[in-house]
Amino acid sequence: MGISSAAPHRSVWSHWAQLRWLTSFHRRTLTQQSMNYASGTLQQRKPPGSSKLMLKPQTTVEVSQVLRYCHERNLAVNPQGGNTGLVGGSVPVFDEIILSTVLMNQIISFDKVSGILVCQAGCILEKLNEYLEEQGFIMPLDLGAKGSCHIGGNVATNAGGLRLLRYGSLRGTVLGLEVVLADGSVMDCLASLRKDNTGYDLKQLFIGSEGTLGVITAVSILCPQKPKAVNLAFLGCQSFTKVLETFTTCRAMLGEILSAYEFMDEKCMELVEKHLKLSSPVAGSPFYVLIETSGSSSTHDEEKLNNFLEQAMTSGLVTDGTVATDDKKIKMLWSLRERITEALTHDGYVYKYDISLPVGKLYDLVTDTRARLGHNAKNVVGYGHLGDGNLHLNITADSYSHSLLDAIEPFVYEWTARYHGSISAEHGLGFKKKQFIQYSKPSEAVFLMQRFKAMLDPKGILNPYKMLPSGS
Repeated sequence: MGISSAAPHRSVWSHWAQLRWLTSFHRRTLTQQSMNYASGTLQQRKPPGSSKLMLKPQTTVEVSQVLRYCHERNLAVNPQGGNTGLVGGSVPVFDEIILSTVLMNQIISFDKVSGILVCQAGCILEKLNEYLEEQGFIMPLDLGAKGSCHIGGNVATNAGGLRLLRYGSLRGTVLGLEVVLADGSVMDCLASLRKDNTGYDLKQLFIGSEGTLGVITAVSILCPQKPKAVNLAFLGCQSFTKVLETFTTCRAMLGEILSAYEFMDEKCMELVEKHLKLSSPVAGSPFYVLIETSGSSSTHDEEKLNNFLEQAMTSGLVTDGTVATDDKKIKMLWSLRERITEALTHDGYVYKYDISLPVGKLYDLVTDTRARLGHNAKNVVGYGHLGDGNLHLNITADSYSHSLLDAIEPFVYEWTARYHGSISAEHGLGFKKKQFIQYSKPSEAVFLMQRFKAMLDPKGILNPYKMLPSGS
């Protein structure tokens, strides 16, 4: 049975007269779209879809009305949040109607006792964090795109980010969802309970489904208390083996206060300094690590951190480093890591890969890719969330080259599959990676996904051509 193309999707304009009633929705805008593809291979290889219609509902009822109308007339819909994805999941392929959650930005409730936040899907992650900080709490996830990404999109892609080591993934912190299905029916499972063992945990179907099974309209999420003491260490290591040993040591010595462990190679630092004019306080090392601690007692945390640093320095794990305790210096050090993506865009055309691997094999992929491509690539860099085995492999060139792409793919995916990794750690599959799902999932799993899609969206109108392979 067909999934993505189970029914012919009629042109938006053939139904323009019937769509006019949609303009009565309060504060909705219908706009000509000039879509910008997210960073990645899609950016320059393929022009954007020719969507002529964007709808901006404010309520779940409005989303339901739109989807019911589109379902009845076989009109394809492209859900869109902050449009910060890197695999084309939020970008229309043809003339799909864009359903934007940008106006669904209201906080519904927050319980200071339980730390449970309920909000609409279009709330910007950074705005939510600012609101929570005033209440003494924080969001359990933090991303480089926090200033524009939406919480609904974060959930739909199961975004990871910088806090996953400490607070876990969204599959654990999201307590409930409100979702509008393809036919316009509303599934209200917006629970605010830590425990609910009644039947199947349906929200897990929609977390990471990339808008292909339903449109998330509201989220209930468990938020941790804001740490009273935060420290950040920026350290230099002479080899990736030392990076791994430093992680093992800090995890043992820092224990419950360890909240982030990020690594980046020297090429990353060179690009950040060259293109963004940022200055690193530590230089001359092949690898760098950022170690963040967060807890409730500055005296206790600083003592543990100092003991760890003394051990790391005397044992030769770390050759140089600096520590920040004030907000200004902490933000400065974090910018060296968070702005690597920005620096890469200034270096030329970027091929981006988001890989999960056993931690011990993490940098071997960078080394092997660099050796394989040689002078055909301008730069091959590796950085990421070492604490949860997530590598961001980036390759730059002066311009797009199909021959270079052929040298990268499927090599990177085959290499990843050989070591039982995942070809998408946190970015999703979207349009760009859907054809490579077999490198991470067996055919039986893909078939089951197709059955879920056919059941929940039998006409294939929701975010077609995404996540599942063509012909599914």
